[in-house]
Amino acid sequence: MNAMTRRIVIGTAAVSMAVSLAACGKAGDDKDSGSGGDSKTIGLLLPENKTTRYETFDRPMIEAKIKALCADCDVKYNNAGGDAETQKKQFDSLVTQGVKVIILDTVDYKAVKSWVQQADKKGVKVVAYDRLAEGPISAYISYDNEKIGRLQGEALVKALGPKAKSSNVVMINGSPLDPNAPFFKKGAHSVLDTQVKKVVYEQDIPDWSPDEANKKMGAALDSLGKNGFQGVYSANDGMAGGIITALKKQGVKVPVGGQDSELAGLQRILAGEQSFSIYKQIKPQADTTAGIAVKLLKGEKFDDLVNTKVDSLSGEFKATPSRLYDATVVTKENIGSTIVADKVYKASEICTPEYKKACEAAGIK
Repeated sequence: MNAMTRRIVIGTAAVSMAVSLAACGKAGDDKDSGSGGDSKTIGLLLPENKTTRYETFDRPMIEAKIKALCADCDVKYNNAGGDAETQKKQFDSLVTQGVKVIILDTVDYKAVKSWVQQADKKGVKVVAYDRLAEGPISAYISYDNEKIGRLQGEALVKALGPKAKSSNVVMINGSPLDPNAPFFKKGAHSVLDTQVKKVVYEQDIPDWSPDEANKKMGAALDSLGKNGFQGVYSANDGMAGGIITALKKQGVKVPVGGQDSELAGLQRILAGEQSFSIYKQIKPQADTTAGIAVKLLKGEKFDDLVNTKVDSLSGEFKATPSRLYDATVVTKENIGSTIVADKVYKASEICTPEYKKACEAAGIK
């Protein structure tokens, strides 16, 4: 893909981060040895642990790739648990320890601006991972998030079938502090606003909380009635789980979509409870991020690892070198050829006894 300046408005940052050593041990495990001022140390800060991908895939993949590229490099890791103040302490701690490169997946993308600016003055390079942070970041690696929203909208319309045009839809969106969430929403609306009857209920969910999604789905049922909607857009799989629980409690079965291809989401798809998810290949994203971080640590250029340029949502920070990846809709029909084939999960992990027959019906063995 040729480099092109793509204005990806993404705003409300979480680089307000830093961890006193006490907070480090609390919010995430700093398992690395090595002095804080070691020029071979890379900081890795992830935002939350309610979404299973971060601890299951992102962290181990990034750490493994950094070690493969730089055997004597250390990684200082922490997870903010969805708390921006915790992430601020974690971020500050890394800067205080002398870490020169920080991979940052923000909790609150606006809040991080001043912290990234202060780090920049001290020569610390910040790589925005998955979520674009405000501030003078060195690189941004993520997905075309508006396109993902369109894919979600299109998949829900397909799941609704011939009745889509006469169908009402409930939308349960992601966290308002996540800069990606507005793009998922925008992309989904670009499809749903023209291809279904109406979005009759819509809520943003703080922290992507499945419990809160469950409550909002319950409120939608109370407000609209069991027959007041024919489909539900859920911005991710975790919330889809909470939504489906609320629907089942009321005996309602309608198409529900998600994102992230979490194990539980895939099993719900096979069981016919969830219509689809979105598969984002995490390894290429993690590998590229690790590669850029190591090159920054060594003072090397990384032009070969990016494919576009992105502006911050505020428009204040221009043309950040970026790499944006595409995604794929996952349904019962292609779990085997995508998730299993790419070794995200083994068939044995998906096809537990409860889902064995569903797996056989889908050709997954």
